[in-house]
Amino acid sequence: MSEPTTDGRADGARAVSGEDEVVDLCRDLIRMDTSNYGDHSGPGERKAAEYVAEKLAEVGLEPRIFESHPGRASTVARIEGEDPSRPALLIHGHTDVVPANAQDWTHHPFSGEVADGCLWGRGAVDMKDMDAMTLAVVRDRLRSGRKPPRDIVLAFLADEEAGGTYGARYLVDNHPDLFEGVTEAISEVGGFSFTVNEQLRLYLVETAQKGMHWMKLTVDGSAGHGSMIHKDNAITELSEAVGRLGRHKFPVRVTKTLRHFLDELGDALGTELDPENMEDTLAKLGGIAKLIGASLQNTANPTQLGAGYKVNVIPGQATAHVDGRFLPGYEEEFLADLDRILGPNVKREDVHADKALETTFDGALVDAMQMALQAEDPIARAVPYMLSAGTDAKSFDDLGIRGFGFAPLKLPPELDFAGMFHGVDERVPVDGLKFGVRVLDRFIDAS
Repeated sequence: MSEPTTDGRADGARAVSGEDEVVDLCRDLIRMDTSNYGDHSGPGERKAAEYVAEKLAEVGLEPRIFESHPGRASTVARIEGEDPSRPALLIHGHTDVVPANAQDWTHHPFSGEVADGCLWGRGAVDMKDMDAMTLAVVRDRLRSGRKPPRDIVLAFLADEEAGGTYGARYLVDNHPDLFEGVTEAISEVGGFSFTVNEQLRLYLVETAQKGMHWMKLTVDGSAGHGSMIHKDNAITELSEAVGRLGRHKFPVRVTKTLRHFLDELGDALGTELDPENMEDTLAKLGGIAKLIGASLQNTANPTQLGAGYKVNVIPGQATAHVDGRFLPGYEEEFLADLDRILGPNVKREDVHADKALETTFDGALVDAMQMALQAEDPIARAVPYMLSAGTDAKSFDDLGIRGFGFAPLKLPPELDFAGMFHGVDERVPVDGLKFGVRVLDRFIDAS
């Protein structure tokens, strides 16, 4: 019989590495349907929270599960670092996903199929990939007795896709002690690659994100018979206002993050970029064009309409919902523009609102990102960018935690990465997951 080694393996057996198990971890998470419908009608995140807690407990941590509402659960654990007196780092991810219609997909969205070099499924990039990479790295380090330089708090959160009310926001408001000493954080939608040429690959690190106003628009009119001439039709009034809003082009505003990104991109492309004339430049950016284009200006996209119950009855009320996003520093301008465009007959009320964020692209944590990326990809250059959407970083900002999007992935140039988010056939390259494990491991050592 072989003698056991210090990490519990039989002598001569190879240790399971983070790279070995990251695909299985991600597949397991994808196969758990954690669809978030914006209410409590979905399956919730409890099963995923218990799975994460089990995987962390297996390597000696003492994770805690917090349930803010039946089925809406988050898992939190703290890893003691070599120097607990240093400020701690938070690594957070969410386990909920947006819904998916299986009929639209090449592979079932909750099957976790591996095909064509990719792992397919809802959450593959948003963001069970980062959840799995984090688990893989942490499990590997703890199995081999490698403490991080400082304390790390791990948070796997519920409800991010509906604003975080039952996840990050709940924990920040009710259990802020969990994040004692934390000053910096990393999470989703950053650290992914854009290949410029054979000598340069940019890795976009999220340092800013737009604020949000999810709105309900209401117009009240007079109900009546559909056969009559009717000048006070709520549907007509609302439709015209929604049309004006949907077609409106908000002005370009150059934030600090956008200016930094354009300077870096211009240097990479060998040309000076004009933010007012970006069509030609965006055409060269492939899969990241949508992300960058949306960071140039405020946006307001109509997403839902509702009115009436019978074809021959003119309803007394019509409603619409709008996804509004504003740049850091431009919330007041955005709201004033909305009211001017909609007009006095449209009532506007927030369904969910949250702030914009922006931090600088500097400091030891940024240096650690650049070092870790270049160690695994010699032509890597980390650059800042603004996310057009929002993340749980908004909630953690209330605790003074400086947040970055850094979920490192080396991507094939032809992959439409931005289109993966909330899209059909979401998938992540298997090699990209393993790359992310290696980079995160190096990043932790350097941070």
